[in-house]
Amino acid sequence: MNSDSDLQIAGDILEVPHLLQTPREHPATVAEFAGLLRALAADRSAWQDLVRYDATTRWYHRLRTGPGYEVWLLSWLPGQGSGRHDHGPSSGVWTVLEGALTERTERGTRALRPGTQRVFAPGYAHEVVNDALEPAVSLHVYFPGLTEMPMHSARCSATAARNTDAGTVTTA
Repeated sequence: MNSDSDLQIAGDILEVPHLLQTPREHPATVAEFAGLLRALAADRSAWQDLVRYDATTRWYHRLRTGPGYEVWLLSWLPGQGSGRHDHGPSSGVWTVLEGALTERTERGTRALRPGTQRVFAPGYAHEVVNDALEPAVSLHVYFPGLTEMPMHSARCSATAARNTDAGTVTTA
């Protein structure tokens, strides 16, 4: 018996096809959506020339769609914000590509820099604002695709308040 493990594999594991998972054509897990977000963020040629700034409102562009998901590119001039909202039945992953954004929830305020990923579940209520003096750009993946964005008053409902914590992953 091996002192490190009771399991030993003889031969080449890659020669056992029933043990290998078929690669998915599209993301299906939170980790895969986060990987899609990281890949798109790293590929500046996929989004950099599309960015526009609008002095009257946040600018947004649907960058990609797939089975059950959408990817959105947003720009934020200083002072622009989303208002307190949730994303209905959609979960999501988002990141700052350029500049800095502030996320406010019932539980506090977070300053987000490029490379920081936020993961959220349906009903997660937050407000995102560009409190900086420079423009910002962010990338958002919603699954299922974004069908609603209910706005909230300054005080979230009891249901939304229970769902105000999201995960933060720093990748830069």
